[in-house]
Amino acid sequence: MKRKAKITIDVGRPGGHTINPYLFGHFVEDIRDHMEAMLAYPLKDMDFESEAEGKTAVSGSWRPFTNGRNTSYALEAPAPKHSGRAQRIRVQSDDEAFAGIAQEAALKGPMAYSVRVVARASIELQYLIVEAADRRTEELLGRARIELGSHNWKEYEAALPVSRTCEHAEIRVYVPMEHPRWTDHVSTGMLWLDHVSLLPADNIGGVKGEVMDMTRELNAGMMRLAGNYISAYHFEHGVGSVLERPVMFNEAWGGWTSKYFGTDEFIRFCRELGVEPLICVNDGSGTPEEAARWVEYCNGSAETPMGAVRAANGYPAPYNVRYWEIGNEVWGGWQVGTCSADRFAERCVSFAEAMKAADPSVVILACGHTDQDWNRAVLDIAGAHIDYLTLHLYHGLNRFGMNRDTPAEERYKAIAVFPEWTRDDIRRTVEQIQATENHRHIKLAITEYNTMYYPNTVRKGLPDEHTLGAAVANAGNLNEMLRASDMVHIGSFSDLVNGWLGGCIRVGDYYADQYRGKLPGWSGHPLTVYGTPTYEVMKLYANRDIHRLLPADVECGSFSVRSNKPAPIDLDAMPDLDVVACTNEDGSTMTVFIVNRSLQEVQVELNLPGYESSSEILLHEITGDSVEAINSVFEPECIKSTVRTVPFEALQNGYPLRPASVYALEMNAAPETG
Repeated sequence: MKRKAKITIDVGRPGGHTINPYLFGHFVEDIRDHMEAMLAYPLKDMDFESEAEGKTAVSGSWRPFTNGRNTSYALEAPAPKHSGRAQRIRVQSDDEAFAGIAQEAALKGPMAYSVRVVARASIELQYLIVEAADRRTEELLGRARIELGSHNWKEYEAALPVSRTCEHAEIRVYVPMEHPRWTDHVSTGMLWLDHVSLLPADNIGGVKGEVMDMTRELNAGMMRLAGNYISAYHFEHGVGSVLERPVMFNEAWGGWTSKYFGTDEFIRFCRELGVEPLICVNDGSGTPEEAARWVEYCNGSAETPMGAVRAANGYPAPYNVRYWEIGNEVWGGWQVGTCSADRFAERCVSFAEAMKAADPSVVILACGHTDQDWNRAVLDIAGAHIDYLTLHLYHGLNRFGMNRDTPAEERYKAIAVFPEWTRDDIRRTVEQIQATENHRHIKLAITEYNTMYYPNTVRKGLPDEHTLGAAVANAGNLNEMLRASDMVHIGSFSDLVNGWLGGCIRVGDYYADQYRGKLPGWSGHPLTVYGTPTYEVMKLYANRDIHRLLPADVECGSFSVRSNKPAPIDLDAMPDLDVVACTNEDGSTMTVFIVNRSLQEVQVELNLPGYESSSEILLHEITGDSVEAINSVFEPECIKSTVRTVPFEALQNGYPLRPASVYALEMNAAPETG
């Protein structure tokens, strides 16, 4: 039997507060392959920073490229002031061979790539070849010749036109066979490479053009730079010339921290997108003085010490970064500098005082927790010094005592009610904030949220964070944040690109654990860029013209969730529909977000007493044939938001909403006249 529902909206009583556009923010973290996926550089180990992986002393992702019997390789110290190492290649004249290094890469085309090489060579070496080839067929895709003009270190640039897209290309940097030979003697045939990089012409500030385009569509409002790595990150290592930035080990996630996306690049990224930056400072291994220098680097005039450094780096005008976060999950044992709530609160005071001394106008966020004992200590000790308390909300099947053996229908119903936990966490934290006059001025910032399925470190199969079911849950999370938007001003979906498995923009064929799953490129589509179903949800919500809430009353059926663990919420009668109604500033447009989280079709009637629609209703729909449906490199648009017009009368008389689907109704409304 078809379920029925009725939604009644009081269009004449808009709420008193304005919905903050920062509610629809996103999150950038140097985690796993996030930076590799987001940035446009197709090569790895561009500074020869990694150890040799084979018997030959060739750095990391590179391999020897030679048909010479006696070509020798070594890793040496880099050029002065540069980081990483130099790759030495010695070409023996008697071999009459080509000699250099090569690396597999996926290339777009037809596309012009800019080549950057830092090299020195013995004087008889006159030029280098940089070429792209199809490593399966040996088809030449593009070639550039670089004339070597110095025995000393020198930076060279060239253009490399790539004729076509090739997912299995190879970049080769070498001295060719036809190069004039030399008489063997001391100090001949030696080439040192300190840096080799390529950038496609469509990059924007070093970011993939496709990623930038997709991120623009998210209309994010705010972009957060933070995550576990930040508690061991020193910002001064990530500014200035990229060649001179030190190579830093990523202490949270392993591998190298990206030296190619520091403060200046992050600010450019935000400005290209037209969003507000939010920077989380290192309070784990850092100091208040270092945090204050970071604030001054971003906001100080060129006459201040750190403002002068910024100006010398090519950015004379202050960045004016207003929002600063102290601490990322400091309560977690995995976090560098983890400590008790009391200790963090004391630390928070010293950081806030130092940062506000550098710029009194900054807005301070402090690390909060779903554990209210933690929040109580932070609020009581540091409350007078902060403007926002943060929450990270990841809900998963572990809350219900479920696992992969739990029937799929029960698992989905648990996913669908994750937002009930969000509501409970917000409610309890708000009560804690409002308990004492000393900290009632503080608002909430949910600086990370997503679905979560444990274990989240070693994965098998397709991750649920990418499914239609996860999109339903995240639409519910946004509804909860909208309902609480008098207190919740900031949201940061976790994360933006690949990285942790929930990244809503996907580059290439990472579906499961990045460390133990299939090698990237296994699908033959490493260049495909697409959005998850949750990407569609985030885009849908953030691009609606909403400013205030409208009261909405919902009469509908319900379902139950059979949890194997006690829960702080009643799981016996979960409403089929989750509804939030909004209006724009002048009341001319109304938007109704409806999440049908049940597994049944629901016939919904829309009741708007006192109003009539001045036109047909736009109906946005995100739906699919299965709650486990995903987008992938093979079907990047399996789940897409669609829009159509629906007569107002159809919704008044009852309109079918598909199971496990997300809707937004948009209508131009005018008061009935009489």
